[in-house]
Amino acid sequence: MDVRLRPRTVLAMAPGVREQVFAGGALDRLAELADLHDDVLHDLSAVAAVRALAEAEVLVTGWGCPPLGAELLDRAPGLRLIAHAAGTVKTFLDPALLECGVRVSSAADANAVPVAEFTYAAIVFGAKRAFTMAHRYREHGTKRDFTGIPWLGARRITVGVVGLSRIGRRVVDLLRGLEAEILVYDPYADPVEVAAMGANLVDLDTLARRSHVVTLHAPSTPETYRMLDRSLLATLMDGAVVVNTARGTLIDTEALLEEVASGRLDAILDVSDPEPLPAGHPLFGLPNVFLTPHLAGAQGNELGRLADSTVEEVARYCAGLPLLHEIRLDALDRMA
Repeated sequence: MDVRLRPRTVLAMAPGVREQVFAGGALDRLAELADLHDDVLHDLSAVAAVRALAEAEVLVTGWGCPPLGAELLDRAPGLRLIAHAAGTVKTFLDPALLECGVRVSSAADANAVPVAEFTYAAIVFGAKRAFTMAHRYREHGTKRDFTGIPWLGARRITVGVVGLSRIGRRVVDLLRGLEAEILVYDPYADPVEVAAMGANLVDLDTLARRSHVVTLHAPSTPETYRMLDRSLLATLMDGAVVVNTARGTLIDTEALLEEVASGRLDAILDVSDPEPLPAGHPLFGLPNVFLTPHLAGAQGNELGRLADSTVEEVARYCAGLPLLHEIRLDALDRMA
């Protein structure tokens, strides 16, 4: 790749994030491409931060980045690119920056890999009733007591994928190994493309009625708020498994609690509403519910993918090449 310039580049993220994400030589590779500011910005109003931003052409952001609005351009008039070394930018980025011509890129594709892997594992474990059986084994010492379980196993099940996002697409690919029937609900999906993936595009009610497992990969928007509400949850077949690695607000928590407490449904939840759940919440005590603390995304050695993606985007910017993961203003509302 022919790099033609070394833009002044500043990092803005929470303390410690640079060391976690840009380990293993990634920071050195970034420094080879760009004139890298030594310090990480945590408070953009600090005197040192104001001086750094005045010269910045590229801003590399990460978890804990301060809010970025159009007023940033008053302090960083030369800013041309924000390269986010994590997933969603909606938690800190004002769309006005895109309207002002600042280009934005995200490592969400890289973060989608571990989320899809986690989701696939959750679907298999859910279909095998691994968590319910672990509880029975721990409590009663029985080897394989499937009493009361309406169906069991991961082969040739019907999986409903809600949201053909970058993660949803990866999950669809992984599910082929289960010989699963795959149903997709996404109002923006192309039926021809869905069919080419070996899945069927259906409405949400049909997906709910027919799926053994429903896995959520939609963004959090006003339209998707509690899309799995009381009435839709009631249409799921007995024994259905609900997997949520997207956003907790996609499910009516109290309605789900009633269904899983009755034993009619199982749930594997990496996210919740509220998040985190308060200590002592009833979901924690149910044998057919498995809760994790929002860890499906990149963790530990998986963080290197985020750094690699971000360094690649900066390299492409320096070489005058199209960005691979550029965020467009007209698509921002539909993104996670």
